[in-house]
Formats: sequence, structure tokens, C-alpha cells
Amino acid sequence: MYTQILIAGFGGQGVLFAGKVLAYKGLTEEKQISWLPSYGPEMRGGTANCSVIVSDTPVGSPIVHDPDILVVMNLPSFDKYENAVVPGGYAFVDSTLIDRKSERSDISAFYIPATKMARGLGIPTLANMIMIGKVIRETGVISMDGLRDALAKTVSAKHQDLIDANLKAIEAGYSFEG
Repeated sequence: MYTQILIAGFGGQGVLFAGKVLAYKGLTEEKQISWLPSYGPEMRGGTANCSVIVSDTPVGSPIVHDPDILVVMNLPSFDKYENAVVPGGYAFVDSTLIDRKSERSDISAFYIPATKMARGLGIPTLANMIMIGKVIRETGVISMDGLRDALAKTVSAKHQDLIDANLKAIEAGYSFEG
């Protein structure tokens, strides 16, 4: 396995944290991992993306140019990265914020109203984790087993009370049919 993942959106949407959760969970599954965050100078409201590689073999470069999995949280990111996805790859689109469909027929595209779902669940800041739940279900890049332990390591010490909310969001994404 050598899976390249690109997660992109605005700063403040939890793009980097979503990548960190995938990377740490991959580590617990004894995979080789690369996690490379990138964000614009504004942070909140600016651009943010995160490259994650999950592999059975050592990772030579942390740069993801041709993602197998694309997770996009806003329209500018979808416009920018849609054509970078490898044929046969996946695009996961927050359809609350992105009102168009993929123009490609050679990828599997999933439209998840993650921002709307997060608001409805009373966890408005966790649309990112809803998206990760859907990624896990459709790609199997990491497993759901032991996810609570991985979250306990990635959620900051002052926000440990949010582990259950993060799990709830991931499970909502995992269960989403669409």
C-alpha cells in the first residue's frame, strides 16, 4: 500500500488536524507515515492543506502531487486540486460549501454535506471529522478499530473533553449514505 492523501480547505476548518488524525492512526497500525501541513499566512480564513502518505514501505518524499484521495472543504480547493487526483482515485467533497460536482468520470466522487451535518449534530466545528469518517469507510486507508486511542493522542490536552464529539463526527461520516 502507498496511499497519497491531500486534504484542503480554508484555515480554521481543521484540515491539518484531520491529516494528523489519519497519520497518527496509520502509525498505530504500523504503517510508514508522512504528514506535511501547509497554510497561508492568514491561518484562519487563508488557505490550508495537508499532505498525508500512508504506506507499507518507507516514504521517500512527503510531497503529494498526485493524490489517491482528495478531501476538499471549499470550492477554491476543489477547483485547484480536482484534476490532480490520479485516475481511479477518490474525491470527498463537502457539498454544503461546494455546489458543483466533479467533471471527471475516472474518479469516485463522494458528496458529503459535512458542514450541515456537523451543525445538525451540535458539533459545528467538526465537519472535518465527518469527512474523515467517510474516507475511512470508502477507502479503508485506516481502520476504525482503536480510533479513540488515536484521538486521545492527537487531540490537545486542553481539549480532551472533545474526544467523544470527534468520535461522534467520524461515526456520522462513516454512516453517511451518499
